[in-house]
Amino acid sequence: MTQETAKLLNIGPKSAAWLRQVGVRTIDDLKQHGALGTFMKVKRAGFRPSLNLLYALAGAEQGVHWTALAPDYKAGLVVEVNALDDAAKQAKKFITPARDIPVERAPIDDDALPDPAVLDVPDNDPDAGAGDAGTGTESSE
Repeated sequence: MTQETAKLLNIGPKSAAWLRQVGVRTIDDLKQHGALGTFMKVKRAGFRPSLNLLYALAGAEQGVHWTALAPDYKAGLVVEVNALDDAAKQAKKFITPARDIPVERAPIDDDALPDPAVLDVPDNDPDAGAGDAGTGTESSE
């Protein structure tokens, strides 16, 4: 039988809710992803976990209270998290959003455009409707 996150050692209700939202519901799920992988899943989901969650996950994975973890082990976890965060920041630098790409347009040659008077007839021109005599819209006397 698997143990639910609410009953995992070191995991409080808020952390358990975060873990459920990222798909880590049992100790088996935690062991599958590892403490570091689970911590990074929580961060990538948009939550802002402290290092205490990382230590709590590592302790739960090992079946000990998080304060029983060796200081060197905890320091190693912090180094790994920082390395993963730095790698993620570097990866984001290589992704350029489409809106930041300048669009270069060819210059418009005004001499190549036709004279607007040739194509456009203003709405207030009295001669504009002179050629519509056969449409049947006007009565003749």
